[in-house]
Amino acid sequence: MGPPGLAPLLLVLQGCWASVSAQDGVTPAATTKDLNSTEPAPATLGPSLSPRTPGAPRTPESPRTREPSSHPRPTPVTDVAALCVCDLSPAQCDVNCCCDPDCSSMDFSVFSACSVPLVMGDSQFCSQKAAIYSLNFTANPPQRVFKLIDQINPSIFCIHITNYKPALSFINPEVPDENNFDRLMKMSAGFTLNAELDSSFSTKLDAANTAKYEYGAQLQTSNDSSGSFLRFPSPLMSSLCTDDNPAAFLVNQAVKCTRRINLEQCEEIEALSMAHYSSPTILRVPNSGVEVPITIQSIVIQSLNKTLTRLEHTDVLWPALASAGQERICINVVLEVKYSLTYTDAGEITKAALSFLLGTVSSAVIPLQQKFEIHFIQQETEPVPLSGNPGYVVGLPVAAGFQPQKGSGIIQTANRFGQLTILHSSAEQDCLAVEGMRTPVLFGYNMQSGCKLRLSSTIPCRLVVRKVKDLLRGQGFPDYVAPFGNSQAQDVLDWVPVHFTTLSSNVKDFCQLPVALVIEVKWTKYGSLLNPQARIVNVTAKLISSSFPEASAGNERTVLISSVVTFVAASAPAEAGFRARPAINARLPFNFFFPFV
Repeated sequence: MGPPGLAPLLLVLQGCWASVSAQDGVTPAATTKDLNSTEPAPATLGPSLSPRTPGAPRTPESPRTREPSSHPRPTPVTDVAALCVCDLSPAQCDVNCCCDPDCSSMDFSVFSACSVPLVMGDSQFCSQKAAIYSLNFTANPPQRVFKLIDQINPSIFCIHITNYKPALSFINPEVPDENNFDRLMKMSAGFTLNAELDSSFSTKLDAANTAKYEYGAQLQTSNDSSGSFLRFPSPLMSSLCTDDNPAAFLVNQAVKCTRRINLEQCEEIEALSMAHYSSPTILRVPNSGVEVPITIQSIVIQSLNKTLTRLEHTDVLWPALASAGQERICINVVLEVKYSLTYTDAGEITKAALSFLLGTVSSAVIPLQQKFEIHFIQQETEPVPLSGNPGYVVGLPVAAGFQPQKGSGIIQTANRFGQLTILHSSAEQDCLAVEGMRTPVLFGYNMQSGCKLRLSSTIPCRLVVRKVKDLLRGQGFPDYVAPFGNSQAQDVLDWVPVHFTTLSSNVKDFCQLPVALVIEVKWTKYGSLLNPQARIVNVTAKLISSSFPEASAGNERTVLISSVVTFVAASAPAEAGFRARPAINARLPFNFFFPFV
């Protein structure tokens, strides 16, 4: 005997098999329509199983004698025979769209394939209508074949009866008007109109905004004539200057734009005057009463022949018309404006400086081109000098550092001339006298330095080896070298590791003394052919040791210690690259050249 639960399980599986067999017993009716016909074939619904009382015996019956379901599936709202998802052009035949009603028999004859061969509704139904489109290439000319069939879903978990008619289509929302507005207001309680709540919420927002400037926030001003924010002219849709562009906090900009002016009215145009840019006062923080005036830092005058003269004073100059022979000119016209704003870590503006370039304008330089710049400088900070931006500049020190532990950033010394160094040479040539003095490694400069070391029998070999290593390597020899002159310390994966090797000759009873440190730096040209940037790609450091016999009592030996740095260009020959021509992969109908071929 089998397990006690096997008999009920077999009954359940037998019932499921009977349900599937009843659905599979229906043969789908396929109807071939005319080429331009869209009339669907009559639908054939599959039989449904009659409900029975649980536990009652199942009575055998033939599929033909079963009663149809009392809840038949409603007629689909979407007629798949009239549905065409590839019909994108109104009143025009779309290529390879076999269901497009705008296509004629002549259009179908030049199609290569049907882009949408099957059109059907929801695939979860047990039985539904499906439109099949194909091309008959055996006919002359080729013809379209349209079939409307009953698609059967073989899955057990399919939808047999749909009794919720609104689910078959999208419901158009009710548009509020004067008749149904009150009723719709009672139905939706998702919002309230409370003036006190809105006022308190806006007050909280204003209080939060007065704390500090955030990145990208508009710089507010107290001058009503400038529109409550600092204006920064810039080109928008064209090259013409637009004065309504606001200056954003911590967003450095440098733009050029043009102005079409009437030379006779230059004294009345505000955008040409210094006072238009220096008169606004910036708010220290948003929505506050503390104002920061804009001070003029420098004024440079440019003449018609492009000569520059810096003025000693910073008084405001106004545009004025003048005569130069028979030509009319306008002097003291603003050509360049440079803002320099100082801010703190708390997001406050503490200082605003302004530099002008004024010039003389004649009718020959109209339309006038102006340049505007704005830069933000953090308070109590000094700019960090770089060895290049981005590539190295010849003669500047090589940036280097070490990584204390795996996963941490690169640590560099504050003195950039002490990050990668070699032994310093002096006139005395005494290694012990120059201890602690180093020479920085400058990019692109092949260097060699050295000194002399006197060995005596009183100093053991082990102590001499340690001392010479410290002289050659220096204090804290770096583990990594920056690939570019402006590489960031947190980008550890971009830094180039220093491959340190030791070369020695093992001779018994001889002192293995380091005598040279050879550093080889390989670099390449990176970027555009017009402006290549120097990039370090590999760094090797070799510590070369030599064997010396032990000095006997009373004898001294002089050893030469040297350091060598070599820069090797590893750039491949530059070749201009061009894009490959696009390959045209097009298929023409077989009778495209008919009747000529």
